[in-house]
Amino acid sequence: MTTITVRGSRRRGREAMGRAVRRNLTAYGFLCGALICFAFFSWYPMIREFLLSFQKTNFVGPPEWVGLDNFRTVMEDSAFGPAWVNTAMFTLLALVAGYAVPFVIALVLNELRHAKAYLRIVVYLPVMLPPAVAVLLFKWFYDPGPGLFNQILDLVHLPALSWLDSTTTALISLVIVSTWMNLGTGTLIYLAALQSIPGELYEAAELDGAGLLRRVWHVTIPQTRLILLVMLLLQVVATMQVFIEPYLLTGGGPENATVTVAYLMYQYAFSFGNFGGGGALGLMLMIVLMVFSAVYLRVSRDDKN
Repeated sequence: MTTITVRGSRRRGREAMGRAVRRNLTAYGFLCGALICFAFFSWYPMIREFLLSFQKTNFVGPPEWVGLDNFRTVMEDSAFGPAWVNTAMFTLLALVAGYAVPFVIALVLNELRHAKAYLRIVVYLPVMLPPAVAVLLFKWFYDPGPGLFNQILDLVHLPALSWLDSTTTALISLVIVSTWMNLGTGTLIYLAALQSIPGELYEAAELDGAGLLRRVWHVTIPQTRLILLVMLLLQVVATMQVFIEPYLLTGGGPENATVTVAYLMYQYAFSFGNFGGGGALGLMLMIVLMVFSAVYLRVSRDDKN
């Protein structure tokens, strides 16, 4: 009797599981599609890069295992140090501009009563441009002769600048381009977060006599804290991988003032034909970003607790 009961329970359990699987078959199908995409376009390239960093290969003949030689080669390169310094500086400057400016614009748009939809479209327009088009547009803006920025300086009787040809202004010029290109995405994300804040909180703050700045500090920022933390992490991870701006605008110059880790990785792989060196740089950058992300998430979790 006990055996029959156990078998019946197992059969009913299998039938219930089968019904659950059939009921969620569509969801599992979408999940499998996402997993396959991640496997082919994220996980496999990371594994391949890890292996490549210890190999010497031209992708024609069989690869040769060289141990840490690729790492020694890239670390002895005179551009290795400047690449990491420039990447860190670009990230810091981009945090000052690209992280704060979209939030301020979102605050302004959220306070407006008219033309909200029109202004959202205007702010988001740069994102709709292909990155190469946006960068080449700014290349004309930065032109030392008829460029738009120097024409504006001339109108206000200020001396023209060698935006991309000076070691002082070249990196800042790249930050301006990157900030403009990504302004729309950050602004709309912040604006969505701001519109989810209950209006009663602002009304209570106004009754207490809080001005605009105090409302932002005591209501807006605490209520959008989670999205601010997420955007900070995404901003750092994205800017540490900056490539298209130095590639199209400066070629890493002048005097390695704008060479970045991602750009140096490209040079090793596709200019020098040293795919192992490019893989070694990519692995270093991946480890740095993984360590930063782990520390950041740990600190954020401890702060919330």
